[in-house]
Amino acid sequence: MKTLSDEDLMHEVSRGNLDTMSFLFERYHMRVFNFLYKMCGDRDLSEDLTQDVFYKVIKYKDSYNGGKFSSWVYTIARNGLSNYYRTRKEDNSKLEEVMYKLGEEYIEEESGEEIAHLHRMINKLKPNDKELLVLNKLQGIRYEELAEITGNTAGAVKVKVHRAVKKLKEFYFQKI
Repeated sequence: MKTLSDEDLMHEVSRGNLDTMSFLFERYHMRVFNFLYKMCGDRDLSEDLTQDVFYKVIKYKDSYNGGKFSSWVYTIARNGLSNYYRTRKEDNSKLEEVMYKLGEEYIEEESGEEIAHLHRMINKLKPNDKELLVLNKLQGIRYEELAEITGNTAGAVKVKVHRAVKKLKEFYFQKI
């Protein structure tokens, strides 16, 4: 079972073989957690949302249409984070700022002033640009998969990532 592709494992899950879900969980739970943590900066929230992602994978196993599993699971994660903030009753006025800031705790875990500076500059990006950079450059998601996740074409995603990198460079090398 360990040698099966993600898509084959998900087909087994959708057929009712829920034991194969453990292999997908092992492959993806840290990736999903890291993505969510880099997007919201809240470890507890990221853990809860990661758990919810895999609950939804099982719950909506019948809706899996055979596409790239990683695209599907990251779409569930993005939507879960977005829904969390949209439905919160607390101060939603700072939704974008909170949702897309890297947590102080994360910055402190990294070593060096340059890394901290880079994270601060990533925080200056627009939320969509930050999300693309986190998924592409930090999570290693290819343009084709990002296109599936975001509902764009691969060419459009490539251009958006290039522009986000260019904007990040401008911020990073800006004199303070």
